[in-house]
Amino acid sequence: MPLPWLDPIDAPIFPCTSRALAEPNGLLAAGGSLDADWLLAAYSQGIFPWYEQGQPLLWWSPDPRLVLEPDRIVVSRSLRKLIRKQIYRISFDTAFLSVICACQFSGARTNSTWITPEMRAAYVNLHQLGHAHSVEVWHDELLVGGLYGIALGKAFFGESMFSARANASKLALVALSRHLQAEGFGLIDCQVHSDHLVSMGAEEISRRDFQEKLSALLSREERPGAWKTPPNDLLENPS
Repeated sequence: MPLPWLDPIDAPIFPCTSRALAEPNGLLAAGGSLDADWLLAAYSQGIFPWYEQGQPLLWWSPDPRLVLEPDRIVVSRSLRKLIRKQIYRISFDTAFLSVICACQFSGARTNSTWITPEMRAAYVNLHQLGHAHSVEVWHDELLVGGLYGIALGKAFFGESMFSARANASKLALVALSRHLQAEGFGLIDCQVHSDHLVSMGAEEISRRDFQEKLSALLSREERPGAWKTPPNDLLENPS
């Protein structure tokens, strides 16, 4: 079956996710646009963009789907010990561009092939519109870890994270989970399998179950806008 091609001039209408390919897992369509209306329409249906430089824009809905419920995050003993030391500071939405750039170039395997300049600009635009958010981990005034993603309804769609110090990205995920739990969010979409995320409580569910959960969470209103500065004890307290 040929891959559906989406015309960027048209309204953002995607094929049913049940039509996604089994190999490569979840590939659904090509084309379209990274404009805000396209991205928001995609995420609301459990679809996300991923492509490399030189490829057309590709849209995905994998099966199974890796998810993390905010109130089920696993915080190891060593991570709790690190939290108690209080050597890192957490902020929200104060350095979105720095976080996405750090995600692009961090680690032995860079993400620069898929966090293209066009992708970066698209998510910065969503941040300015109040839909995309970042969690920052600071040591003094140095940004040492963080993550970013999209909030719709009471679901959060994680996109990428980075760590310039040991466990800094884990601290960002704990901070995100604590915040989302306090705000009544029910799901963090982690997209595809990751041993790192599974060790922190993420689990794979079927596409059908994911979309049922997503539909319920999107029916609950969440007003776009920057997240407030988190309390100092955010990492210690579950709410």
